[in-house]
Amino acid sequence: MILRLICFNLLWSLAFNSYADETYPKKPIRLYVGFSPGGGTDIAARVIAPFVSKELGQPVIIENKPGVGGNIATDIISKSPPDGYVIMLSSVGPLAYSPHIYKLGYDPLKDVTPIGLGVTSGNVLIVNPKVIKAKTLAEYVSVAEKTSGGLAYGTSGSGSGGHLSGELFAATAKIKLTHIAYRGGGPAINDLLGGTVPSLFATIITAKQLIESGQVDALAVTSRNRSKALPNVPSISELGYPGYEAANWYAFIAPPKTPSMIINKLNIAINKALVDPQIREKLLMQGLEPTPSTPEEMAVYMRKEYNLWGGVISKAGIKADN
Repeated sequence: MILRLICFNLLWSLAFNSYADETYPKKPIRLYVGFSPGGGTDIAARVIAPFVSKELGQPVIIENKPGVGGNIATDIISKSPPDGYVIMLSSVGPLAYSPHIYKLGYDPLKDVTPIGLGVTSGNVLIVNPKVIKAKTLAEYVSVAEKTSGGLAYGTSGSGSGGHLSGELFAATAKIKLTHIAYRGGGPAINDLLGGTVPSLFATIITAKQLIESGQVDALAVTSRNRSKALPNVPSISELGYPGYEAANWYAFIAPPKTPSMIINKLNIAINKALVDPQIREKLLMQGLEPTPSTPEEMAVYMRKEYNLWGGVISKAGIKADN
């Protein structure tokens, strides 16, 4: 009798969940962004969300939850109900960098469910031409080799994409670079323009207008290929460092144990947005490369990046306070 009751309850639960999945979504979806408005993640979310909302027939409401480089919002997602009504556009930081730097309340390889990649973007190495005489990456390396104590470069913060880009380049080019961490891209740019720091690994979104106005010189992008937003700026990999790649990427994730039917519905809607010509153009103009994927491909890519950057962070001795 007890066995029959257990089987009945199990079948009823499966049937109910299947019905719930098929009727999903029945109410608005909250899309968390772990950064303040105006940054790359936020811009990508606001371009993609309206299309996804139209596809799913329910509002997709963006909620900015900044803090600790996106880690706070990712932690919230890892502990949210797996019903598909709270999802996140997270990034390489919380999913691949931070677990090797901070003590977190989540494990990105276990405590989130990948929905799919959203966009990828490289950083760009820029210099103040009034401070450093380097018009090319080769000249930058030459200056670094002659600088006692290492050539300084600034970034938006310790453990940021810019920081890791710089550490990987220093290891690849076998030069000494000294990292200067700022509390955000704005203060870093201000000090670069003011001559306090000679060079910067910045996001393309942050640096694009400064490059086009001639206020700074762009030496190379950190993505494997050139950015469509900066087509005249070569990649580090094409300038004598094949295999170098440090990509920012933003990925859609859901709480752990979110049903696959819900994940697949979200994935299909997001991928439709990413291949839509108008959406693609808006993203590309911001230096963001639309990158559709399956949930399975996203999981493999995330693990690869997790392992890659874990090695870089360990070798560079990066801690939460440096």
